[in-house]
Amino acid sequence: MSSKPYTREVQVATSAVLKASLLAQKVQHELIGSGGVTKKDKSPVTVADYTSQAIISALLFSHFPTDQIVGEEDSSELLSPENLTTKNQIVRLANEAVAETLEKDPEAEKEWATVKGVSRGEKDWLEIIDRGNSTGGKEGRHWALDPIDGTKGFLRGGQYAVCLGLLEAGEVVVGVMGCPNLPVDYAKPDGEKGVIFVAVKGHGAFQRSLTSSVLSPISMTPLTTLTSASFCESVEAGHSDHGTNARIASLLGITKPSVRMDSQAKYGSIARGDGDVYLRLPVSETYEEKIWDHSSGSLLVAEAGGLVSDMNGNPLDFSLGRTLKGNKGVVAAHKDVHAKVIEAVKKAVEESKL
Repeated sequence: MSSKPYTREVQVATSAVLKASLLAQKVQHELIGSGGVTKKDKSPVTVADYTSQAIISALLFSHFPTDQIVGEEDSSELLSPENLTTKNQIVRLANEAVAETLEKDPEAEKEWATVKGVSRGEKDWLEIIDRGNSTGGKEGRHWALDPIDGTKGFLRGGQYAVCLGLLEAGEVVVGVMGCPNLPVDYAKPDGEKGVIFVAVKGHGAFQRSLTSSVLSPISMTPLTTLTSASFCESVEAGHSDHGTNARIASLLGITKPSVRMDSQAKYGSIARGDGDVYLRLPVSETYEEKIWDHSSGSLLVAEAGGLVSDMNGNPLDFSLGRTLKGNKGVVAAHKDVHAKVIEAVKKAVEESKL
């Protein structure tokens, strides 16, 4: 990808997401183990969330000091006495993660040289976390960061993602997404796990493993008919209207069971042809999607031959701040069938109001 635009940004973003993905795996192993934890105990994902944001932000600002970050987290929650242990874990893990060498990717390791040269304590890391407080908008460059997307998937040992998208003038131009639990090869679910997806606007979509820097092009599966398609949707009913989704499938003649997984891993899944249609229909009239939940994934699908819009067929507008306040819902499908999916969405939504 050396001859393509944003080469520097892709290199740095990939290095950041790689280290954060390996960190997330480490936290899962140390704090959760193989059995998962109850939904009430969210401390492991809190540690992973904040530490991931800290190290990614540190690397971004070391290379692009004038860029802004629209991050999901801020440090206010960590200042309360009951979170002292969690805060100490975050500081320890952030320093350990920075110090560790990316032995299987020497080029990615080089990007961390300036970050490794600085000693950081609690105050430093909290300040770095809070650099993700940009309000976004259509002016300048912003990195939309979701340090751990799919927190319940992370806790149950399912799918989650480290998501980073670069926006210029309110438009997503680079997307990098790490999916530590996603099989490298969909046909080998018990094989190597851990994928990084990379997309640059106008220059295609790719994937690599966590253990190799070799990028392989990916594309959505061309569809001549939707009857052979499969849906990919959220595990949690609180994230998308499963009932309306089922009606949409019926209208389109889709009979395959929906594939349900957490996080933006769904975008990666359909972008490389594991599934075909991603629906996220609003469960509340007032809910606004966050830009960090869709920036990298939507570009990935677009560059893999798909179209991503809201439920009315309008393009997602990332220029309005920290949320997609101008859109309702998200629909992603191959460009050849996207219009048919939107038709079915509109019909199913109208029926649900009767």
